[in-house]
Amino acid sequence: MSEPVNRARRVLNEAPADLLLDRIADVLAAGYGVTRVDLLQVDYRLAALLPLAGDEPVTGPGHPAWRCFDHQTAIVADGTGFLPVSMRGERWGVLVVTPVPERPGALDELTEIATALAHEIVAVAGGTDVYHSARRSRRLTLAAEMQWDLLPGRSRTRPSFSLAGQLEPAYAVRGDSFDWSDDGNRAWLSTVNGTGEGVAASMLTSLATHALRNARRSGLGLADQAALADQAIYDLHRGDQHLAALLMELDLRSGRLTVVDAGSPRLILLRGGEVRELPLEAQFPLGMFEATDYREQHFELCRDDRIFVVSDGVTDAIGRDVRYGEAALGRFLRRTGPMEPLDAVRSLIGDLRAYVAGDLIDDAVVVCLDWTGPQD
Repeated sequence: MSEPVNRARRVLNEAPADLLLDRIADVLAAGYGVTRVDLLQVDYRLAALLPLAGDEPVTGPGHPAWRCFDHQTAIVADGTGFLPVSMRGERWGVLVVTPVPERPGALDELTEIATALAHEIVAVAGGTDVYHSARRSRRLTLAAEMQWDLLPGRSRTRPSFSLAGQLEPAYAVRGDSFDWSDDGNRAWLSTVNGTGEGVAASMLTSLATHALRNARRSGLGLADQAALADQAIYDLHRGDQHLAALLMELDLRSGRLTVVDAGSPRLILLRGGEVRELPLEAQFPLGMFEATDYREQHFELCRDDRIFVVSDGVTDAIGRDVRYGEAALGRFLRRTGPMEPLDAVRSLIGDLRAYVAGDLIDDAVVVCLDWTGPQD
């Protein structure tokens, strides 16, 4: 690792949370002769790259910054470098530097620095509003603020799997949500198809998510996780409020998928270019009745299988007085085969927005999970 890269890492480590870009700009000026530095953060809709300095957003799909973000590779255009600001599959945005040094290896070093910046932004974002405030093109509703803060991220990549999720309408989502975790041997994923309006819906989803996390972190199996969350919601609301959820656990070595369907969103398999819905055993939503017993189902995934989880807000989206529907969903999912999970999710949401000619009215959650096979 070169000295400028090492220095950049040290500077980022020591910089105040709100001055990461300023400090890294000093390093790039001294080590690479860079005279202009900017950070473009992707907004909540995955539709704009917003400069940290508050300049004009980048929205055109053919722009070099979007090519960098989409392909996760460094792009040089007219002497300006666009570098992916990403870590462990979580795409935060794009670092823009001008000019790009022509010496061999400089672009690779700048890309390493952009990755180090991503790690540091994620580390400090909980303690400053600078980055969160600059990545929104409009005001979030209070319910949406709660929902986005609840998420583990928007995408995740490991050698044996990759996944991504998105909430819509991004700036006004209420109760739909997702959560995930992995320990190297297993990956857990839950999706919630929330009910109700505004903050009340977000509070119900938050209770369910934290109850599921508490059970998962206690080492409970999937059925017991559902039962604990079910009881937590019932104890508070006595059946007056409940929500649908889908819980999954993937054995990353064998591809064995364990599922609990609690009145859940749909689970769709894309295998070899063919799309089919996996048959789930419908069980009561979380919180509907006291002491519900939940049962697990098992499916065997094949290497390079893709799983989609979609809530009814997707198929029920209305355009020109016609539902988007299952047929349109199946046709579109089939086309996502070559895409990375985040690109597949983003493309589906974009297709829905085009279909309804604007933002979705009802909540929708889309999650895409690829199992790439056991890793040595």
